[in-house]
Amino acid sequence: MNVELTRFRVKPGKSETVDEWLRFLNEHMDDVLVTLEGEKMWVETIFREELNGDEYLYWYAVQGEGGIDVEESEHWIDKKHLEYWDACIDPDFRPVDLKTEVVMIPERVRNAMK
Repeated sequence: MNVELTRFRVKPGKSETVDEWLRFLNEHMDDVLVTLEGEKMWVETIFREELNGDEYLYWYAVQGEGGIDVEESEHWIDKKHLEYWDACIDPDFRPVDLKTEVVMIPERVRNAMK
């Protein structure tokens, strides 16, 4: 199982597109959840922050082993998600993986995630 939190910087001037992106994901949650199964993505959460004039999105994920990458998906929702990604995420900013220190998931829940 992989537990991670990664920070990505939003391209300048793309806040409204990020609003649209996040609204899109929320409005199509049934389809989003279908795609998570193939990725073995048990938990995925997006956080948003403005810091020192820059906007960031954080991805928190709990993922099992052996899932497919979102880039390999043929599902329409993943293709649209990646379009938003390309439009909004700054490729010149190196993503920051925060260090995992403690993972608190009860054993019965861990077992269900295998």
